[in-house]
Formats: sequence, C-alpha cells, structure tokens
Amino acid sequence: MSSLPGSREPLLRVAVTGGTHGNEMCGVYLARYWLQNPGELQRPSFSAMPVLANPAATAACCRYLDRDLNRTCTLTFLDSTATPDDPYEVKRARELNQLLGPKGTGQAFDFTLDLHNTTANTGVCLISESNISFNLHLCHYLQRQNPGMPCRLFQYEPAGTETFSVESISKNGICLEMGPQPQGVLRADLFSRMRALVASILDFIELFNQGMDLPAFEMDIYRNLGSVDFPRTADGDLAGTVHPQLQDHDFEPLRPGEPIFKLFSGEDVLYEGDSIVYPVFINEAAYYEKHVAFLKSEKIRVSVPALLRLTPRSTQTL
Repeated sequence: MSSLPGSREPLLRVAVTGGTHGNEMCGVYLARYWLQNPGELQRPSFSAMPVLANPAATAACCRYLDRDLNRTCTLTFLDSTATPDDPYEVKRARELNQLLGPKGTGQAFDFTLDLHNTTANTGVCLISESNISFNLHLCHYLQRQNPGMPCRLFQYEPAGTETFSVESISKNGICLEMGPQPQGVLRADLFSRMRALVASILDFIELFNQGMDLPAFEMDIYRNLGSVDFPRTADGDLAGTVHPQLQDHDFEPLRPGEPIFKLFSGEDVLYEGDSIVYPVFINEAAYYEKHVAFLKSEKIRVSVPALLRLTPRSTQTL
C-alpha cells in the first residue's frame, strides 16, 4: 500500500493544542505552561502557537461539558447558524475554527498537533485521519530519534463522514496520544515524555521547512477496522468486562478463538473474527459511554515516497 503524496510547501502557521479533553492532563498543563512561556515552541522558521482547546472542560476537569469537542469540528457544526442554546463545545468549535481555520480554506493553519492522554496501554501513538506522507515521515523520524520507544501510527478515517477532530480544522494535523494515564491525573514521566516528543515534532517541522531531503521508506501502520462493544444484558447493562488476557495488550495480535471478555457469570467470550486483528484503546475509560470496549485495527505495510528538497523560497514566519 502506498501513502498519499505530501506537499513540500513549508509549514509556517503551526498550533499545539492541549485540553481538547479537559481531564487529559499532560496536554492541559503543557498548554497552560506554554501560554505563559511560549519560547519553548519557537523555531527559526516558525513559532508554534499554544492553544488551550477546551477551557471550560479543563476548569471542571472533565472530558467535556455538553458534547465531545473532538467529535464536533465538522462543517455541519462550524457553518451552522449560532443560537443561544448551542452546546458549549459547538460554540468553542466555532471559536477554534476562527482561530485555526476556517476549515477547508487556504487561510487555515498549516498544521495542528493535538495532545491527548488515554487510560489504555497504547504507549506513544500518533493518530492520523489519513496516510499523508508528511505524517508518516514524522512518525518515522520519531521512531529513529527514539529507537527504544515504540511509536505507532494509527490511521483513523471516519467512515462515510466528514472529519471531526480539532486538528482537522487546519490543513494538516496529527494527534499525539500517550497512555496509560488515569483521567484527571498528571504523571511526571508521561508529562516529560510528551514534552520531549513535542520538541522533536517541532524539530522535524523545522528540518522539513529548511528543505531536508526525506528518502522513501516502508513502515507498518495500524488502520482502524471498527469498534467492539462490551457484552450486555437485554436492558443494556454490562454483562462482563475486558478479559485479563486482553487487558493492556494494545497493538498486539488478537487471533480468532482467543478470549476478549470475561462475563460476570464466569464464562469467557472468544473473538469470533476470521483473521488476526490488533486491538487499540482497550478498556479506555472515556469510551464506555460510546459503547466501545476496544477498536479493531489491521496492521499493514505502507510504502512512503520520498519528499524531495523544497524549491528555494522564503520561510519567514507569517
């Protein structure tokens, strides 16, 4: 499989957003710090703008107030007529669209890096809504910079719908997801690791802007295949939970016939698919309300084309 071609236009308008979900604390506190100390986000060709994406949810230390902001940045919401009764996150999505967009236009920011935590054992994970070459080169760069730290790319394309994430407001973007970390908790090790990874991502953008040749390569990515709900009773309550043999094994192969749930009555529920899949976001706390026990993904090999040197032009910050 080949990736989509990427532009070699420099990325001069870059945003780093944290607190899209108000109880994912690494991004919340990094954004708050950078709003007071923005120098850490500066590079010779650009200066990334820190954004606290959902201030009301961060103040309440909850994922969202009225609806998930990271599912609200669609043109349907962004272009709709505002009313006094609009949910808070719809109002905030429109504000972000004015700040980082307008979505789908040439005036939108070039790139948005959105910072997230998960309660699942994903480690370091980049989430991209398509297999754009730039995002794959970025992941490959992080892998080479951190050989002892797995860094996986999860491709999540909304099936049959328009993109809805905060980073989709800009021309391109990616989500940096790190776990496990409980909701409302700030772990020093993950905070420091995320901070270092953001610095590496901005360094990569700087190298890209300076015209560094990026040779072709191949890499494995994980492509979303859909979700699996918990076993439930006739009235919709949980009838079991994630099996101990599956818990914490994100991005590891799940074979047909292996256990995925343990019913409260004691029986095992086995995976009935006909091929190996790779579960992701296993037992994520925020997905209980979405009736998602885990996401299934397939592991595929992608051929990523080279991104050749930029045509000489000014890369002055806008």
